[in-house]
Amino acid sequence: MSKLPEIAISIFSIMSKMALDYDAINLSQGFPNFPSDPKLISLVNKAMIEGNNQYAPMAGAISLRETIAHKVKKLYNKAYNPSNEITITAGATQAIFTAIAATISKGDEVIIFTPAYDCYAPTIELFGGIVRYIQLQSPTYQPDWDKVRDKISRNTKMIIVNSPHNPSGMLFSENDMLQLQQISEEKNLFVISDEVYEHIIFDGNNHQSAAKFEALSKRTFIIASFGKTFHNTGWKLGYCLAPQNLMKEFQKVHQYNVFCVNHPMQLALSEYLKTPSHYLDLPGFYQQKRDYFIAKLKLSRFKIIPSQGTYFQLLDYSNISEESDIIFAENLTKEYGVATIPTSVFNANKEDFKQIRVCFAKTEVTLNEAAAILNRI
Repeated sequence: MSKLPEIAISIFSIMSKMALDYDAINLSQGFPNFPSDPKLISLVNKAMIEGNNQYAPMAGAISLRETIAHKVKKLYNKAYNPSNEITITAGATQAIFTAIAATISKGDEVIIFTPAYDCYAPTIELFGGIVRYIQLQSPTYQPDWDKVRDKISRNTKMIIVNSPHNPSGMLFSENDMLQLQQISEEKNLFVISDEVYEHIIFDGNNHQSAAKFEALSKRTFIIASFGKTFHNTGWKLGYCLAPQNLMKEFQKVHQYNVFCVNHPMQLALSEYLKTPSHYLDLPGFYQQKRDYFIAKLKLSRFKIIPSQGTYFQLLDYSNISEESDIIFAENLTKEYGVATIPTSVFNANKEDFKQIRVCFAKTEVTLNEAAAILNRI
């Protein structure tokens, strides 16, 4: 008997396979098609040559945890103890899975905003939890906190938030985080704050990390990703920040889930992070790509509201077709040779806003080729 009978193959797998089958430009799955910094690759190689090829400590290499603690303190003025409040994980998805596994039991309700990253709901259900969806509305995708309050019951145990938001590119404001803090305190809720795109924010905006809000941080698992930050998603390295009482429960699951993660890569990252420009320069780097791609699409019939963060952009095709976004994305791949992601698959009740998501973490050559095709539609 299946524990997740409603779960099928992910849309990312489907669209990436279609991109291969039809030799299409792949703007669907969220990965860069340009290389990682050779300096970082060299540091990994150095760590391997020096013999750091056995298990890392369960919580992660202490040098990396200390460097992360320093970075978070400098950016968000929040002190996390590297010895018992930081764990290095096999990517952000494992961290999210572990945080849910450590806290959610049968009958517990968890509020998530949709469109949502597709690992949240299945993991909640796997551990007997009940998902309570709140649909964000196009085109702004801003949360309605009155709806959140109305959704909370005596069984509500957690809220999951994601900012910068995938797939919409929306950002939570300071007021959003204050509302979240107030609600979670009043109702004694855990929070997972998925902040994997924390360093990819545009137009001079600032990331409102849960770490910046003292009362909120005391009940929150903050999830981060090195793969998203440093253009190496295949390394599957991330981390979790949480107060000691929550991290203790997190590590109980983590030690029997993966125990520890890639040792030489951790040591390389601990050194690489000591140069802040490696992450502080990312907003400008990706904003140039966003602006370049949008400018190339100025002759298209798509309606575009520039993404505020992440390396994703929504394209509204309502002026082009009345087809469902799934059919439109399939035809775009088969007939035109550009693979994208239909956004309804991330929505409550599969609500269709006639939007597709594209990834602009690509070379200018790729963005040029894709834009030339999209302008012809």
